[in-house]
Amino acid sequence: MTVTDEAGWFYIPWDGWTDLDLVRAQLDGGADPNSGVRVFEKPLHVAAERGSPEVVAELAMRVDDIDAEHQGRTALRVAVFEGRLDNARALVSAGADPWRPMMGGWSPGRLSLARPTPDLFPVPSPEIGLSEAEAAAVTEARRLVTALGGFHYDGLSVACVAGITAVEAAVRLEAVPVDGIDVEGLHEGVPEAELIVGVTDVPGGCVITQPWGYTPSTPGVVRRVSSGTVCYSMYSNPKGGNSGRIARDGAVKFWEPPTVHSISFDDPAEEILAAYLYRGRPLAFCCAGAGLRLADARPITGPSDIWRRLPERDYWI
Repeated sequence: MTVTDEAGWFYIPWDGWTDLDLVRAQLDGGADPNSGVRVFEKPLHVAAERGSPEVVAELAMRVDDIDAEHQGRTALRVAVFEGRLDNARALVSAGADPWRPMMGGWSPGRLSLARPTPDLFPVPSPEIGLSEAEAAAVTEARRLVTALGGFHYDGLSVACVAGITAVEAAVRLEAVPVDGIDVEGLHEGVPEAELIVGVTDVPGGCVITQPWGYTPSTPGVVRRVSSGTVCYSMYSNPKGGNSGRIARDGAVKFWEPPTVHSISFDDPAEEILAAYLYRGRPLAFCCAGAGLRLADARPITGPSDIWRRLPERDYWI
């Protein structure tokens, strides 16, 4: 593909950042190696996230500062967060600093220590390593992700509630037992389907699930079950991706799956680590956020311990 010189970086396609000839032609045609992608994003950051090591190395030779930050992160930190290890190695070979202090104390090097293979960069001193609590969070994340495994969950929603039982969750929701439930029929979208939820006890609390709809992720559900505790919820919208809500003692806020771009300067260090550990794993992220220690995916995929019918009300308020 040929991109006009006047276009700069704007029209380079998603996979264009793996095309060394294309990127080199743009640079030679006058494209700024230091800025100009999307909302002033830096080309090296974009290449670190989605490009090839060859493109990363080319841009690294041409930028003014290989450790320049965009939204509080260097290109090397982007590569580490996204698991682009070849790009990370190319950046370090070109002079990027793995131990440059960054948001929440998570330099690229410290973040890499939470990987399954934590020897990406030589550690300059033992003091830089993970704390006991951080190491425990890494161990639990690996266990939880493995326990949940991979399964198709489009259209499913869950609410993970800390510290209460399935029965207590049903009481808070004023839900009543459902006899002789036809789960397969509910998948077909019968009128009452959006009011039927499954609830299961798990170590640390309970899981409310609806394999065919969004109800457990609504503000009205998470607000009611989170009294005196915390609830992490999500809905996998087949048309709009994953999103959900976090409720703490009735206070609800919206969340989207953690990405390298969703982390803010003022986010606590433990939330930054969780975003990294559960990138691309929204169900595990919800379980971990509520402190639930599932042994497998059964509480989410079914069959649930109990089935309950919610009262008719507007759960979006």
